[in-house]
Amino acid sequence: MSYHPERPLIVQGDHSLLLETHNPQFAEARDAIAPFAELEKSPEHIHSYRLHPLSLWNAAAAGHTQKEAEAALTRYSKYAIPANVLEELRRTFARYGQVVLSQIPNTPTLLLTVHDPFIAAQIAKEKSVTTLVQQQVDAQSFHINPAHRGLLKHALIKLGFPVDDQAGFTDAPELRLALRSHTASDGHPFSLRSYQQQAADAFVAAGSHGVVVLACGAGKTVVGMAIMARIAMRTLIVTPNTAAAHQWQAELIDKTDLELEQIGEYTGARKVIQPVTIATYQMLTYRQHKDGEMPNLKLITNHDWGLIIFDEVHVLPAPVFRAVAEIQARRRLGLTATLIREDGKEGDVFSLIGPKRYDLPWRELEQSGHIAEAHCIEIRVPMSQEDHFAHAIAEDRRQAYRIAAENRIKDEVAKALVEKHAGEGILVIGQYIKQLQRIAEHLGAPVITGRMRSAERELLYAAFRAGELRLLVVSKVANYAIDLPDASIAIQISGSFGSRQEEAQRLGRILRPKGGPAFFYTLVSDDSEELKYAANRQRFLAEQGYDYMIEDWTR
Repeated sequence: MSYHPERPLIVQGDHSLLLETHNPQFAEARDAIAPFAELEKSPEHIHSYRLHPLSLWNAAAAGHTQKEAEAALTRYSKYAIPANVLEELRRTFARYGQVVLSQIPNTPTLLLTVHDPFIAAQIAKEKSVTTLVQQQVDAQSFHINPAHRGLLKHALIKLGFPVDDQAGFTDAPELRLALRSHTASDGHPFSLRSYQQQAADAFVAAGSHGVVVLACGAGKTVVGMAIMARIAMRTLIVTPNTAAAHQWQAELIDKTDLELEQIGEYTGARKVIQPVTIATYQMLTYRQHKDGEMPNLKLITNHDWGLIIFDEVHVLPAPVFRAVAEIQARRRLGLTATLIREDGKEGDVFSLIGPKRYDLPWRELEQSGHIAEAHCIEIRVPMSQEDHFAHAIAEDRRQAYRIAAENRIKDEVAKALVEKHAGEGILVIGQYIKQLQRIAEHLGAPVITGRMRSAERELLYAAFRAGELRLLVVSKVANYAIDLPDASIAIQISGSFGSRQEEAQRLGRILRPKGGPAFFYTLVSDDSEELKYAANRQRFLAEQGYDYMIEDWTR
């Protein structure tokens, strides 16, 4: 049995991978397996990954091959790779492309073709699939009603069979736009970065449906605009909040030749539909009554869009997924900094929006100077005796977590960090409104929450951009798509139970290149329920290639 003690990786028979962090080959091994292996845990000495079918299919859709994955495992593994792992790796990669959906010429009917007869036999007996089949043509092909396109893909991926959707799309009214050579706002030269061009090319070449994964600050909006120019049809853009919608509008005016009157806004403030319309998830899922219908979802299904862009697709609400299942004949672009969903619906993104078409590691962007160099530091903060006692007798974990998250000693730590980085653009970010109001008063800084009117929020953001404000205290309303290019320090005082997608967004607030490093501090109450969830945050940062320092706070 071959043994290579100098290598950092152990591949186990249960499809898990163990990677030694202190090995000299750690960084290159991590980068080699990252396209197809999913990071599960990231403690100090050993990171554990898993070869998950969805991560392998996303790798295949993005152009990676089974041979490439096998070569990476072989190159860095201490021991011979278990035969069952190699076999399952081959089988899983091979499944992508076995089930193909295409259009039957001159008819509205779709054809589902299954190349592997054994897979075809399995599919033919599954009720969740057969109820969506219009007619079985032969042992390996089925006629499908176009209305069932999304439901079928969703059902098949749940059974472990990803669909390569080649059925094409319905065209919509033309909308020609071009990217500017100089920005309208300040006349600076403007052109696509090489990776932005590659992302747009990969999306269009793959059939114009799928997801582009890029770090916050890397210009996902620009990729979206480049794809709009390539598709040249009426476009709906759906964003997480009104501030993000306004940012999209500003970017479109600044970097394309669109006129303001060509851009509509569908938010709580305005409901205007134009050739380019920008809406919010909240508006689409609005109900007048708790169990009532969502009338605004018809904006997706009833209008003639040639392209729908889902910004921050990892927070796409379940009702929007259901609407997307009905519009599979529309081109769909998902933009995100991470494919991780805390609700586990990554498979829904794959089947209903599309596979990952382009992904560039955050550290590559950092090394090329396109995003700032970031230092991630967790500070363990003690609790007072009173808080420790309340934490110990809490009725449930949720209450214990909140007590730890709102630890008052964090106010002192935040103040010390603000003083340490005085003069830099600083964001103090948290989850709980009372805590934010308390710490804002302690720091003498304005606080921005979802309760504040959008116009007031944007005035404070504008003052920060202009350098008139150097410190803002912000709630989770600032997680998504807020453009604060001068922010270089983030102090996270509380969060959503260690949510990895939230970590991606918050880190992204400080990644605009500024000529110097950025610092991302997370304050965690020591010896508490909060500490357990901190491992999730560390896992995300490790997945992106960041070192994660841990320090103890002493008064």
